[in-house]
Amino acid sequence: MKRILICMGSSCFARENRENLLLIEEYLKSHDLTDSVHIEGSLCIGECSKGPNLVINGTMYHGVDPDKINDILAKELLVI
Repeated sequence: MKRILICMGSSCFARENRENLLLIEEYLKSHDLTDSVHIEGSLCIGECSKGPNLVINGTMYHGVDPDKINDILAKELLVI
């Protein structure tokens, strides 16, 4: 099972990770991935100045805004 860890610390949350979480959930549903990807929230990943941050399958992404999230998810979750 693939894993997404999304930072919900105050800095990342204020910098759009709340919106990113909603977009991730929508993406997983639309690509029928809800049973194969686990989403987990974290209080802080420790990279506040680089946020919003998330980790997918061990790879950390910084500065993830809603315009970038779909490309990142496609790269990490879709097998071509």
